[in-house]
Amino acid sequence: MPRTSLPLPVTVAFVLLLTLVDALIAKFMVFISPASTGVSSLYLSVAFMIAFTLWFGAGGVFAAYWGCFIGAGLLGGVPPGVDLYWSIADLLEVLIPLAAFRLLHADISLQTRRDALVFLIFGVLLNNAAGALWGTGALYLSDLITGAAAPSIAINWFAGNVLVSLLIAPILLHLLTPYIKRSDLYVGGTWFGRPV
Repeated sequence: MPRTSLPLPVTVAFVLLLTLVDALIAKFMVFISPASTGVSSLYLSVAFMIAFTLWFGAGGVFAAYWGCFIGAGLLGGVPPGVDLYWSIADLLEVLIPLAAFRLLHADISLQTRRDALVFLIFGVLLNNAAGALWGTGALYLSDLITGAAAPSIAINWFAGNVLVSLLIAPILLHLLTPYIKRSDLYVGGTWFGRPV
């Protein structure tokens, strides 16, 4: 029997909870491991947001953007006007793996070598390269960092995100996906709800 959609207030509350979790982790990591304005050397949020987006679709995407905007951006010292486009870096870091898993019909529980390869390419390397380039470029174009500092910030951003994405997200996806797939919160194949 197909599951029914969750009531809108429950869905909204859950997405707000994901956003709060992301914002708190982001702020904590920017505080304990700063690399630049709003940038952490070890941004644990990216690993959780990748998993949340693969599990919860648009809810995870929303949480990734606004969690970054609040936690790493506003609370990390990025001016609000810059933060609006700077936080797109986190969107890239979660949308690229989401699109790849959907388009390539890979299993997010990483059951096969092919699934793991899709994750490595799109959930560790390409997404984090895109996020690091976008985020560092936004900081540079906004005069928050110098041109001389930009390459080391981009490399630090990329390397730290690769490390946490590689060490944390696959464990979350492999171990928790079977349980989350059984919940009413799991999106499964669409952006906003279960396919009918």
